[in-house]
Amino acid sequence: MSPAAPVPWGTRGEVVDLVAAWVREYLCRTHPRLGRPGPVCPYVPAAVAAGALWTAVVGDPVQDVAGLVEHYRHWFRARTTPDDLHHALLIALPRVAADDIERAQRRCKTAFVRDGLMVGEFHDGPPAARGVRNPDFRPLWSPVPLVAVRRMVASDLPFLTDDPEHLAAHRARFGAGAPR
Repeated sequence: MSPAAPVPWGTRGEVVDLVAAWVREYLCRTHPRLGRPGPVCPYVPAAVAAGALWTAVVGDPVQDVAGLVEHYRHWFRARTTPDDLHHALLIALPRVAADDIERAQRRCKTAFVRDGLMVGEFHDGPPAARGVRNPDFRPLWSPVPLVAVRRMVASDLPFLTDDPEHLAAHRARFGAGAPR
């Protein structure tokens, strides 16, 4: 199976419309349980405003989710530079189980971090990841299982401290004094 080509934001389709509504109504807005002001994902509003948010919909069942995610890592790197902080890719996988999404994210994260990228897992599981400021909040919820890709920024440090290699990659990119 050949992976779906990402499409520009605003392209029609049932899954794309569902993801677009989730982006606007959830990621781009604040949430009372978030534990801080501002949108659930501070990067998405700028990506939407810049026309730099891509969506790929993989409607077929996927046997090798990590392999597919790796494909999109290469795709994203080929189309962005480290200065493209507004670009992001949402890979919607409506026929993939939440556990498979989480396993693929864990398996791929080190390669992404080495490349200066972040990879996140979203689904209605609820996701295992807890909020940074409110551990009772699960910010990685989405109505469609998906994987998100974007450039790493200095404030990603809290998401990288549990692995020495991830922490070293962040320090190499941003220095030891990067914001926490």
